[in-house]
Amino acid sequence: MTANPPAPGDPSLVSRRSVLAGSAGLVAGAALTAAGAPEASAASRRAYSTDGPALLCEPYQLDPSWSDVNVVWHTETEGDEHFVLFGPAVATLSAADAVAAVTGAKAAGEGWRRKRADTYQLSQTAEDAASRAPRAYAKLTPRPVFRHTARVIGLERGVRTPYRVVSLHSDGRATVSAAYSAEAKARRSEDVKLLLTSDHQLKNMTPANLAKVAETVGVELDGVLMAGDLVNVPDRASEWFDSTTGLAFFAGLTGRARFTLGGKQYAGAPLIQNTPLYPSIGNHEVMGRTVEATLDAQFNDPHPRSVASRRYASEGSGDREQWVTANSWNATTYEEMFPFPASYEGGPRYWSTTIGDVFVVCLFVTQIWRSGSTAPNVKGKFQEASSTLADPTKWGYGQHIFEPVSKGSEQYAWLEKQLASKDARKAKVRVVMYHHPGHGLGDNSAPAFTDPVPTVTRDAAGNATSVKYEYPLEDDHILRDLEPLFSRYGVNLVHNGHSHLWNRFVNEAGVNWIETSNVGNSYGAFDDFNGVKRALPDDGENVLLGDPGGLEPVVPTVAPLLDAAGRPMPYVSSNDITVFSVLDTADMVVRSYRYDTRDPQAPTVLFDEMPLG
Repeated sequence: MTANPPAPGDPSLVSRRSVLAGSAGLVAGAALTAAGAPEASAASRRAYSTDGPALLCEPYQLDPSWSDVNVVWHTETEGDEHFVLFGPAVATLSAADAVAAVTGAKAAGEGWRRKRADTYQLSQTAEDAASRAPRAYAKLTPRPVFRHTARVIGLERGVRTPYRVVSLHSDGRATVSAAYSAEAKARRSEDVKLLLTSDHQLKNMTPANLAKVAETVGVELDGVLMAGDLVNVPDRASEWFDSTTGLAFFAGLTGRARFTLGGKQYAGAPLIQNTPLYPSIGNHEVMGRTVEATLDAQFNDPHPRSVASRRYASEGSGDREQWVTANSWNATTYEEMFPFPASYEGGPRYWSTTIGDVFVVCLFVTQIWRSGSTAPNVKGKFQEASSTLADPTKWGYGQHIFEPVSKGSEQYAWLEKQLASKDARKAKVRVVMYHHPGHGLGDNSAPAFTDPVPTVTRDAAGNATSVKYEYPLEDDHILRDLEPLFSRYGVNLVHNGHSHLWNRFVNEAGVNWIETSNVGNSYGAFDDFNGVKRALPDDGENVLLGDPGGLEPVVPTVAPLLDAAGRPMPYVSSNDITVFSVLDTADMVVRSYRYDTRDPQAPTVLFDEMPLG
């Protein structure tokens, strides 16, 4: 039975992919019941074989507490029932024994317990002709994806509890995942290790990157902090689960990827089966107007909510909120995929939590990416295409911000409340995570993160002859409004993504900024060090070299890369060298590592240590 959509913060759901374990065979089991219904009696039983289809992804963990954690997995069919088994004996159960455990009359046995999952169908997942899915799609076609969420309870800190998931399908087959493990979240006084990552986006180096994370720090961490851009087009199901490129998002983070670099095939690593994932929204988690005919066209065509609201007044019909959303933008698939962590005010879009001695605030800070080209027929950052000037419904409205975060907005007020909270004040480390870089050398650090200022030129008849957009640097919402808050409340670290490189900065108040998004690929660094300028109009508003916020990048402290002249480089921007970073509160440091994918025998090099206090 499919459950209703949860309210924001409702800890009742989960989704993800799994692998068949064990051999086929019939197992006697209890009759099927709806999620949340009482256990069936032993008198009504059904036989299930153990040769069920593979899950769309291995189970993964979301939003743990001091005693439990959400386990989520996904399937392509609704199925009959879905369960998680947990306890010390679970790892040794055969597939047949696991099916017997979830279908029997008793909800617990020697060394195991079971919990029934809630099931929810994602509402927008689809494929089209551009999808790299296991089968071809001639046109935009809905693709069913069901999320199953169950809560593993009774966890202890320092004790790894085995778990596995079982999906019972309506054709009489069952799928049993491999065994993984979970533990309670660290309490406030405890040290933790957190992986800092972002911008996976099915990029070539991502599986190698995650494999090297596992080799260096293992797969049993306290959290994976993902600063946005998990995939490219969020409503395309195959990008999450089973892209034939071998680079799907969940595949890499669960050790099921397949991609070869330098003659070596990499699978990623089983990270999020064993370590909770803490995601945030990047521009690639936001879909545009659903009136378009392909997924790429929808993704690339969002409108500001304010524009859609004005249009509704004159041409809209039916439910106002639905119409405005369909004609502006949405993050529906992300929010349904990751319903928690969540806050009452922002749901899964922005939230806060405490992980051991770290207080984490996640924000929704991103905007649509548009081309910087000024060719006449380009709908871009700085202009509307000449061919669409007569029809504002075809405009792009510049590089507009999705969710307001400037002073006076709801998100800003919520952020200030979080930073002033008792939990934040008592934490050893305060981290703020969001997608768009505040300080950075990358291409996406400019123009300023602000609402586009339009200039519309019209002829005598009132027809638009040009539409131009500017982005005043003094109005940058991050630098003008957020950074002073971070400085005032003693934020230790701001973790960003978006520009696909590694660089870091520290301001006068001691706030550290890091972008460690050179995970799967890079788009370059633009700095006085190399003299390469951003491809933006040289109009005095756009910063073409260096950090638009005026800070100098910190040169890596251990083993920086060297340029051709032997000078230490203050960044890593490479399509061959991949980077990851780990926050370790025991030593109050963020360690950054690099690996050259061209040489499978190359070591993983610690190249920077950033002190946090």
